[in-house]
Amino acid sequence: MSGLPPTFVKGFHDEASVRKMTYNRLGKTGLLLSQLSIGGGTLAPFYENDDEDEAIRAIQYAIKSGVNYIDTAPYYGQGRSEKIIGKALKGIPRQAYYIATKVGRYNMGNTIDEMFDFSAKKTKESIDISLNYLGLESVDILQIHDIEFADSLDIVVNETLPVVEEAKKQGKARFIGVTGYPLEPLKQIILKAPGRFDTVLAYSRYTMLDESLVDYLPFFLEQDLGVICAANHALGLLTNHGAFDWHVAGDDLKKQGRLCGEYCKEQDVELGKLAIWYSAQLKGPATFLVGMATTDIVNINLDSFQNGLNEKESLILTYCLKNFCAKKSHWEGIEIAKLRAAAAKK
Repeated sequence: MSGLPPTFVKGFHDEASVRKMTYNRLGKTGLLLSQLSIGGGTLAPFYENDDEDEAIRAIQYAIKSGVNYIDTAPYYGQGRSEKIIGKALKGIPRQAYYIATKVGRYNMGNTIDEMFDFSAKKTKESIDISLNYLGLESVDILQIHDIEFADSLDIVVNETLPVVEEAKKQGKARFIGVTGYPLEPLKQIILKAPGRFDTVLAYSRYTMLDESLVDYLPFFLEQDLGVICAANHALGLLTNHGAFDWHVAGDDLKKQGRLCGEYCKEQDVELGKLAIWYSAQLKGPATFLVGMATTDIVNINLDSFQNGLNEKESLILTYCLKNFCAKKSHWEGIEIAKLRAAAAKK
């Protein structure tokens, strides 16, 4: 839909910008989300965005411009992302945005045990810590983070999910979601817990490099789940900056991204703009979640969603897809295998 969404607050928003934004129903939640949304992952140190004041300005500017959904997690800087977002939200009308955080994935580390904890005890503690960092009494969506790293999906269903459901009963969350990179575990947990999830977030699975989400999207939509399509820059691969050292993709995939970025820089075009526009052409997801830690990046993304690509950018995108991205690929299984191997050595 176009026009003014329920999150519009007269006197706060830039009404002209809000009217340019598209808003979509998030599955059975009934929430109307802006097609472009804010990802809090880039507020973590591993993205090297250390200007907190600029990040706060970017978040506030994006919300005033009509972006009404924010996603964060304890894992993003071990609370740093939640704290920065909490500061940014001070003074912003609560009506003006929807917000989600997560449980299950926490610390940076070298093994699965150091990074993940799906236990009931940790989940309960995490929810209250996140609300404190955000300065809120409740979030709109509470998500179980990267379920593929759990020892089994049964642990998620029997330990994590009941605590999240109890938090919902207590008014600490309105809806419940699940996130992950591999798509099959997302499908399987939804089948294991029918009707208990409201949203599903898949990241980097519909990009210039990988379109795997297409195979699972009909299932998610048939369940009336709100689909959140995240990390359309493939965790930095599809930007002029390029992949960070920590990126787990294989060399071939990194090479595809690097060649795209180098070509775009030569042509004085930002690959990130092309990447988010490309992903946003997919019909079905309610929103496309992207990190926006600076006002410049917010403007690039707003321009992509509101105005599309110009002729030069369209030609460059076509060239990149044909010459560098023809071989669709992903990094599924690489990270989990590395972490399990490290755990086995301990």
